[in-house]
Amino acid sequence: MRKDHPLRAIRAMVDEVLKQLSPRFDTMYAKVGRPSIPPEQLLRAQLLQMLYSVRSERLLIEEIDCHLLFRWFVGLNADDEVWDATVFTKNRDRLLEADVAKEFLAQVVAQARTKGLTSDEHFTVDGTLLEAWASAKSFQPKDKKPLPPPEDPGNPTVDFHGEKRTNQTHESKTDPDALLARKSKGKEAKLSYGGNLLVENRNGLIVASTVWEATGTAERLEALAMLEQVPGTGRVTVAGDKGFDTAEFVRECRNLRVTPHVAQNRAGRRSAIDGRTTRQPGYAISQKKRKRIEECFGWLKTVALLRKLRHRGTLKVDWIFTFACAACNLVRMRNLLAATVAAG
Repeated sequence: MRKDHPLRAIRAMVDEVLKQLSPRFDTMYAKVGRPSIPPEQLLRAQLLQMLYSVRSERLLIEEIDCHLLFRWFVGLNADDEVWDATVFTKNRDRLLEADVAKEFLAQVVAQARTKGLTSDEHFTVDGTLLEAWASAKSFQPKDKKPLPPPEDPGNPTVDFHGEKRTNQTHESKTDPDALLARKSKGKEAKLSYGGNLLVENRNGLIVASTVWEATGTAERLEALAMLEQVPGTGRVTVAGDKGFDTAEFVRECRNLRVTPHVAQNRAGRRSAIDGRTTRQPGYAISQKKRKRIEECFGWLKTVALLRKLRHRGTLKVDWIFTFACAACNLVRMRNLLAATVAAG
């Protein structure tokens, strides 16, 4: 492998993060039965799956078995036996039950802060819809009585014509946490989760993330929860789109000593912020910088393959989404550091 291969720099940063998390991993090894797959190798393999857009864990195991590059990144020798796909999935599920992803992301952000890559004063918040791993046919009335097995259990025929379906009266039988939501008026409603990000404005690195039910209002509540976690006591700014221009969100931001630099609704005619905020030079800068959060969403949905989820339940989806955010940061940090070296 060449000396300037991108995975070399990412592997060095990942090793530092795993070193910090090592005491946590010591409690995760199985004490009895078959030897467990080391959590460090599980996390490295999960990173490879996101970095190289591998669509399934079974295919990931095949790629690790065939490619020396993947073996090196994960920590396997050329003659080491690769895990069985089922064993990998079961060990992975043990990681999903622990809050490892949040700690991993926090360590990556701390590493970026140490290298001077993040801003501690200027941030952007936004949310997006993540399509759930559930079909429209699974969205059925909550009080529906069990029916006889259909002629084709794998793909039953369902007729929804004339039936009004809402989240209050219906739920998905395969993923009850997923809610019916649409991105905007005129768009198709799909079973979805809401993925929310808090991004710093200097280099567009993700500093916090969360997944919650796609209720339409949870986006603002989760944004406030992430802003509460911003370290320090100094005043900070937060950019956002028109969806955050509400009196309640602006009031709560100011209670947190956060200056809301959100886009105004209808050129200020019914906006919760006024000229005292918008005339400041920092407001215009925040509006220019906030597009960087869309780059993060684009990477998560295309490269990390989160446009269509492969896990069910809020906790598992939140874990995968958070870990993908850490992978996105690692790629961006590698590029930033390489550009710094080239310029210096």
